[in-house]
Amino acid sequence: MSIAARLSRGLAAGLAGLTVSGMALASGGEGPSVAGIPVDFILFAFTLLGVALFHNQTLKVGLVGLTAISLYKIVFTGFHTGEGMAGLVGHFAHEWVTLANLFLLLMGFALLARHFEKTRIPVVLPRYLPGDWKGGFVLLAMVFVISSFLDNIAAALIGGAMAHSLFRAKVHIGYLAAIVAASNAGGSGSVVGDTTTTMMWIAGISPLAVVEAFAGAAVALVIFGIPAARAQHRYSPILHHVHEHTRVDLPRVGIVVLILAAAVAANVVINLHFSEHANRFPFLGVAVWAAILLTMAIRRPDWEVLPDTFMGTLFLLSLVSCASMMPVEKLPAASWSSAFGLGFVSAVFDNIPLTALALKQGGYDWGFLAYAVGFGGSMLWFGSSAGVALSSMYPEAKSVGKWLRHGWFVPLAYVAGFAVMLLTLGWHPDLKTAVATVAR
Repeated sequence: MSIAARLSRGLAAGLAGLTVSGMALASGGEGPSVAGIPVDFILFAFTLLGVALFHNQTLKVGLVGLTAISLYKIVFTGFHTGEGMAGLVGHFAHEWVTLANLFLLLMGFALLARHFEKTRIPVVLPRYLPGDWKGGFVLLAMVFVISSFLDNIAAALIGGAMAHSLFRAKVHIGYLAAIVAASNAGGSGSVVGDTTTTMMWIAGISPLAVVEAFAGAAVALVIFGIPAARAQHRYSPILHHVHEHTRVDLPRVGIVVLILAAAVAANVVINLHFSEHANRFPFLGVAVWAAILLTMAIRRPDWEVLPDTFMGTLFLLSLVSCASMMPVEKLPAASWSSAFGLGFVSAVFDNIPLTALALKQGGYDWGFLAYAVGFGGSMLWFGSSAGVALSSMYPEAKSVGKWLRHGWFVPLAYVAGFAVMLLTLGWHPDLKTAVATVAR
């Protein structure tokens, strides 16, 4: 086994131990447990550990984990909705709107991302970059902005494609880490920029409660962006005059705007005027797909991306389903320190189930949580979906040792951004949303 693989396994195992140990502090004596730790959490921890170790088999790991947890709860503990199979059916009858919304949004946003790529805006933007290291920094800022209204995976891939052209296919690993960090940071303050923040939005949390994450994300961008851009400039300077004659596809720009507007409008209308019906139908996801289908005659969506997106979405839904079954009343109380720790945990474990657990538990300041779970995964290449996607484009980035050595500024930026948020904004837990979330 390579040194990098050993380090990866060591980090995963160590953080799994820390996570489970933290859970044990709050565990009670109800239900089967091992050394005081509820078996539910042990099975969930093993599922997340499997995801961290077996990157090429994540769907299988997620489905096996979901099956194991479901069988355990059927046989031993039951669900909040009842015992046995009837309890399992009742549980998913309670969760189906959240899962359906997430499914429709993730599939729809994959098509949205391809529409944005084909607007040719990512190709045109490099015309306006400065010629020295500042050009590399501005490119990272562009990825940051793009991620605020597109999925962070799409933003990372767009940034990687632009970097490939601008730097003659010679992209420094530290700069790759910065592209991932920029995509995750930019998505952390927007409910349409990251799956975790979209989950918060679906749960009824106001987009304004999440937007404060931009305060920490902007600070982090400066801290990791400048050293990354300087390292890239030394490694391979920027290439001038790229795609001088390319024009923007304005009809596709209109499609992108319409899809985003449909999502925002549906969320505002339902939550302001029909909140009592929000848990009965996946209005948000259906609105996005209605906009996609209505604009088919203008520009054909890239349906070809859906099979791969479906597999990834199924994996994420399996983890969210696992998290929905956890006895969150036995977790440590929500606090700024637990949110800060989740950022480091999300560098090894998928941030989707961590967010699902936090939403079910409630009591967090959602801007802090969005920043932590959104940006924290940037510290390792497999810590976020954006990192995994970009590493598929640049296989040399699949080294934990190199990622940490050349991307040392990402953990530093995470800590600094969180500290700035804590000192300037302060920790303000949303207890009202916590009660509403638990009640649902």
